[in-house]
Amino acid sequence: MPFYGVTEWSQVSENQSCMHALDSLGSDSRSEDSLFLMVEEMVERIASCDLKACKLSSQSSEIPVCFRESAMANANGKAGTGVSDKVSEKANPEANEATEIAGNIIYHAKYSPHFSPLKFGPEQALYATAESLRDRLIQLWNETYLHFHKVDPKQTYYLSMEYLQGRALTNAIGNLDLKGPYADALRKLGYELEEIAEQEKDAALGNGGLGRLASCFLDSMATLNLPAWGYGLRYRHGLFKQLITKKGQEEVAEDWLEKFSPWEIVRHDVVFPVRFFGHVQINPDGSRKWVGGDVVQALAYDVPIPGFKTKNTISLRLWEAKARAEDLDLFQFNEGEYELAAQLHSRAQQICTVLYPGDATENGKLLRLKQQFFLCSASLQDIISRFNERSTGEGSRKWSEFPSKVAVQMNDTHPTLAIPELMRLLMDDNGLGWDEAWDVTSKTVAYTNHTVLPEALEKWSQSLMWKLLPRHMEIIEEIDKRFVQTIRSTRVDLEDKLSSLSILDHNPQKPVVRMANLCVVSSHTVRGPSFKGHYGVLLQVNGVAQLHSDILKDELFADYVSIWPNKFQNKTNGITPRRWLRFCSPELSDIITKWLKTDKWITDLDLLTGLRQFADNEELQSEWASAKAANKQRLAQYIERVTGVSIDTNSLFDIQVKRIHEYKRQLMNILGVIYRFKKLKEMKPEERKKTTPRTVMIGGKAFATYTNAKRIVKLVNDVGDVVNSDPEVNEYLKVVFVPNYNVTVAEMLIPGSELSQHISTAGMEASGTSNMKFALNGCLIIGTLDGANVEIREEIGEENFFLFGATADQVPRLRKEREDGLFKPDPRFEEAKQFAKSGVFGTYDYGPLLDSLEGNTGYGRGDYFLVGYDFASYMDAQAKVDEAYKDRKRWLEMSIMSTAGSGKFSSDRTIAQYAKEIWNIEACPVP
Repeated sequence: MPFYGVTEWSQVSENQSCMHALDSLGSDSRSEDSLFLMVEEMVERIASCDLKACKLSSQSSEIPVCFRESAMANANGKAGTGVSDKVSEKANPEANEATEIAGNIIYHAKYSPHFSPLKFGPEQALYATAESLRDRLIQLWNETYLHFHKVDPKQTYYLSMEYLQGRALTNAIGNLDLKGPYADALRKLGYELEEIAEQEKDAALGNGGLGRLASCFLDSMATLNLPAWGYGLRYRHGLFKQLITKKGQEEVAEDWLEKFSPWEIVRHDVVFPVRFFGHVQINPDGSRKWVGGDVVQALAYDVPIPGFKTKNTISLRLWEAKARAEDLDLFQFNEGEYELAAQLHSRAQQICTVLYPGDATENGKLLRLKQQFFLCSASLQDIISRFNERSTGEGSRKWSEFPSKVAVQMNDTHPTLAIPELMRLLMDDNGLGWDEAWDVTSKTVAYTNHTVLPEALEKWSQSLMWKLLPRHMEIIEEIDKRFVQTIRSTRVDLEDKLSSLSILDHNPQKPVVRMANLCVVSSHTVRGPSFKGHYGVLLQVNGVAQLHSDILKDELFADYVSIWPNKFQNKTNGITPRRWLRFCSPELSDIITKWLKTDKWITDLDLLTGLRQFADNEELQSEWASAKAANKQRLAQYIERVTGVSIDTNSLFDIQVKRIHEYKRQLMNILGVIYRFKKLKEMKPEERKKTTPRTVMIGGKAFATYTNAKRIVKLVNDVGDVVNSDPEVNEYLKVVFVPNYNVTVAEMLIPGSELSQHISTAGMEASGTSNMKFALNGCLIIGTLDGANVEIREEIGEENFFLFGATADQVPRLRKEREDGLFKPDPRFEEAKQFAKSGVFGTYDYGPLLDSLEGNTGYGRGDYFLVGYDFASYMDAQAKVDEAYKDRKRWLEMSIMSTAGSGKFSSDRTIAQYAKEIWNIEACPVP
C-alpha cells in the first residue's frame, strides 16, 4: 500500500515538534506489512503536537487525518477550532448530540473506508458524514419495514421511470431535525456543514418535472406516515451532464456513481429474473408459458426516504440489471471471442446505463421498451413477494385480497406494461383464470396522465412488442378484444369511434399499441360498463391540474368519459415545502415562522395565509427584503463562479428554468430580450437610466436529438455574449444561460428569483411545479393561463400575477386562422426576428429556428406554439413588470402575497388526496 503524506508534510510544515514526531518514525526501513502499525504509532505521537502551528494547505488531496488543521485531530482538542471536549470514535446510530455525531463520523472515516488511509479532505468528510447519517436512516427504515410487516396495511407502490432527488445530505439532516447537531459536529472536525454538502453530487435519476414530482411525493408519503414505496431504475449515467461551449449545448455522461452513492443499500437477497424475447409455450392443459429468450437479473438497491420529524422512513427501491456468472461463455471467451462470450452481460448493462436513450433507431426503441418492462416486472415480482410474505400464517393468501393490500400508481404511461405483466404473473405463474386476474389487476392499478402532447402519449410498434414481449402482446390483444366487444354490446353509438378508442391501432402503415388507452381501459372505476360485470371501488385516472384534467375529460379522453363518467378526476400537483422553502431559504422561512408565531406551516402549508394580514407591514417588508437580498447575493456569487458573468444584485432577477421545449417558449423569452436590447441600444444615456435594470437567467436541458431546442440554447448564449460585453447596455441588461440545471442549481436560483416566466402555450403544460416553487419563495410570475398557473393566480390574487396570452379554448381557433393566412404580426415581433437574423449575435445560422415562426402551414412552420400571436401581450406584460418593480413597497407586498397564497400547492395536500380518494390507504405511523 502507498504511504501518503510524509513528503508533503515535510515541505509545508514549519512546526518542529511535529516534524520531530515524523522524523522519529522513519519511513524506508519498515516493511509494507507494518505500515498500518507505523500509522497508529505516528498518530499517537502527533496527538501531543501543537498542530495549530502547522501551516498546511487545506486543499491538498494528500493531507492526512491528523495533520489537517480542520480535520479529525481537532476532535481531540489539540488544534484548529479550539474544541476541548474529547471526541471518541464510536459507532452510534442513535447519536443526537454533536460530540456523539462527530465520534460516529470519525468511526466511519476509519472503519468504513473508501479512500486511502489518513485522508480526511472534504470529500472524505462527506462520505463519512453521510454514512453516519445513513446509520440512523437504516435503523428507522428497519423499524418502519417491521411495523408495516406487523400491521399489514394496504400499501401504495409508486412506479416512475425517473426521480429527481437532488442532494440527500441536507434534506435528510433537515427532516431528522439534526441540522444544528451535525453542523456543530462537523465544526469539531474543522468543517462547515455547507462546505461538506457542496461535495455531494445530485443523483442522476431524472430529468424534469415528472421526476421531481415523484421525489416530492415520496417526501410527503413519508412525512404523512403513509405505507408507500417508490420504484425506479438505478441509472448509472442519468440523462446527461450539460456543457455549454461555443457550439452550444454538448452532452457528456453523468458521473454521480463514478465512485459510489453513500445513501443506497444493496439488497443482495432481493433479485428477480426478467425475461426478454423468447416465445409462448402452450402446455397440454391449455395454459401458456413464456420461455426462452434472454433472462437478466434485477438487483435491488434501497434509498431511505425520511419523513419530516417522524420515525417513518420509506424506501425508493432502484433496480439494477445484471447477468449471472453462468451467462459468461468461458469457452468462447478463451477462444478470444470476448464480446460474443459476454453479450448477455453487455445487454444487461445497457438497460440502466442512461435515462431515456435516443429512440430514433430500432435498437434505441428496443432499449427504451426494455427499460420500461424491466421496471414493471421487477417491481411487481417484489410486490407479490411482499404480499405473500405478510401472510398471517393461516395458509396462503387469497388473490382476491390483493387489491385490498396493494395499490400500484403508474406515473405517466412509462410503467403501462405493469398491466399485462401483472396479468401474466397472476395467470401463468400463479394459476389464476382470466376473469380473476383481470378483476385483481383492474382494481389495483391507477394511472396519472401528465401530458396532452402527442409525442408523449406513448405508442409502441406492434411488431416491436411481439418481438420483445410476445406473451404480453397476447394479453394486450385479449384486453382490447374484450373492450371492443363490451363497447359494441353496450354503446352502439360509439362503434364508429372504436378505431380511436381501441388499444390496438391496426393502421396498416404503422400498427401500434396505444399505451394511454391501455391505461384508461385497465384502471378501475366506480360504476360503468366493465368486462364480465366487475366493478372497481375507486376513481383511478387523474390529471395533475384542474385545467389539464378538464382538457383530458373534454377533449383527449372525452369518449371514455361518456363510458365511465366517474373514472376521471383531478389531483393538482404539489411540492414539498421542506426542500423548497425551509431548507433552501432558511432566512425567509425563519421570518415566516416569526410572523406566524409557529413553524407548523412546514407541514401545514395552509397556515401561510396568516401572512396576508401583514403584507403591507413595513417591518415585515424590511425583513423580507433583507432575506431576498441575501438570496440574490448568494445567487450572484454562484452565477459568477459557474459562468464568469458578474451580475448586479440591484437589478431585477428574471428567471426561466425548465426543460427546453418549443411549447415552453424559451424562444419567446429570448426574442423579448433581443427586442429589449435593441431598444436600449437606440436610447440616449439619460433615457437608459430611467429603465428597470434586469438580469435574465435561462436554464434547462435540451434533449440530445431535439435540434430546435438546442438551437434555442445556442441563441440564448450568443445573445448573452453580445449583451454582456456591450458597455452601453450591460449596466441595464444582462443575459445568462445557467448550465446543467438540476435540483441543486434550482435550490440556488429559486430563492434568489424575483420574477419567473411560465409562458407555455395555453393548454399544453399539464401542470408545472417550478411555478409553485417560485411562488412559494415570494417570486412573482409572468405567465399564461396554462397548467397550474390558473390555480396559482386564483390563490395569490390576480393583481399579483402578470398575465398575458391566449387562453386554451382560443388556441384551436387561432391556429386555424394562421392556416387561413389571417394572422397579422405585431411590429415588435417582426422587429425582434429581423434583429436576430441580422448577424449581430454571430454567424450561426438561426434561419431554421426562426423559420418555425414563419409561414402558415407545414412541418416545422406556421408557429404552432403561437409565439407570434402572444408576443404583443407578452411585451405589454413585461412593461408592467418594469413599472411595478420601481415601486419597491408594492413589489414587496406582492411578493409576500405570493408566498401567502401558496398553501394549496403542498405535495402533502396532493398525496393526502391520492391516499384517500384513489389508493384508499391510511397513515401507519411507527410507534
